[in-house]
Amino acid sequence: MRADRVFAYGAAAGLLGDLLLGDPRRGHPVAAFGRAAGAVEKVLWRDDRAWGALHTAVCAGGAVALGALAARAVRTSPAASVALTGAACWAVVGGTSLAREARSIGGALDAGDIEGARARLPHLCGRDPQALDADGIARAVVESVAENTSDAVVGALVWGAVGGVPGLLGFRAVNTLDAMVGHKSPKYRRYGWASARLDDLAGWPGARLTAVLAAVAGGDPRGAVRAWRADAAQHPSPNAGPVEASFAGALGVRLGGTLSYGGRVEHRPVLNKSGRAVETADIERAVRLSQRVGWLALGVCAAARRIAKGRTS
Repeated sequence: MRADRVFAYGAAAGLLGDLLLGDPRRGHPVAAFGRAAGAVEKVLWRDDRAWGALHTAVCAGGAVALGALAARAVRTSPAASVALTGAACWAVVGGTSLAREARSIGGALDAGDIEGARARLPHLCGRDPQALDADGIARAVVESVAENTSDAVVGALVWGAVGGVPGLLGFRAVNTLDAMVGHKSPKYRRYGWASARLDDLAGWPGARLTAVLAAVAGGDPRGAVRAWRADAAQHPSPNAGPVEASFAGALGVRLGGTLSYGGRVEHRPVLNKSGRAVETADIERAVRLSQRVGWLALGVCAAARRIAKGRTS
């Protein structure tokens, strides 16, 4: 079986597995990688960029190598190759868990349980929930759904199309390392620099594809493109900016503004200034847009890999 078909069938099976099963309650492969990366950090940590780069190379390189070895072991069996791709895709995507957490918070807000919503918010993002009212929580959820559509679904599919199983595992490894050490705390400002920069590079194509597909699948394509062009570059993240701006325009809402992370206040630009304030009902709209974007991304990535395969054969 051709490699493009292996990816298409395997990735579709992985997304269906995520839709039907979600993430495992115990023994998640990404959690296992996180524990391994934490163990490597204990050995290598220095307040130095070079040591941080070594940590990134060991952990991300190890994930890619593991994927390559596994793919090589099953290369003579089309069924096993599809199954491996499906299992890898299911392990690295997180669209169902993203939707579940967002809807859980939305349900608490609908019920007037703001304390319950605040308690659930850290499962989705790093905002300080005590600093947010109901509308602020809803806005944080919509922004997190937008950003994680790229990080947890589309980016993985892009790199799976490029590199098969090694690409899937490598992307998730890089994204996980950024979450672990890539933030600008005193401990990780230097040590996490390489992980943060590599995550920016790895996330670049998936973020742009997510922004395009949000415009296509959303209710206001022109508004999405307009917000992306006008506001994305002002966002501090080169990848979250296009995604959040496109989602804001597609949904007709305003995102961004003042945020609080663990007591640190950030004043971010407003995205889609002509939009209205986020309401609780927009959480479900964002989740549905995220799901449409994920399935469209599968089709785009499978088609792109088939076209690339045809040109090289």
